[in-house]
Amino acid sequence: MGRRLTIQELTNQTESKYALVVAAARRGRAIMDGHQPLMDSTASKPVTIALQEIHQGLIHVEVPPVGIK
Repeated sequence: MGRRLTIQELTNQTESKYALVVAAARRGRAIMDGHQPLMDSTASKPVTIALQEIHQGLIHVEVPPVGIK
């Protein structure tokens, strides 16, 4: 994937932008810590790879229940 993903494309996976950002950050950190990407990507930044994985449906983004911290 050589093109940029829009926020609209990414929020099709979840209704919460917050949950999307948290999931991408956590997955990006996991990739930085040595976990293998779930797809081939030309991207060099771990968070970009994570966002691509989310867009492809390889990572499921869960919205936390309201009131749970």
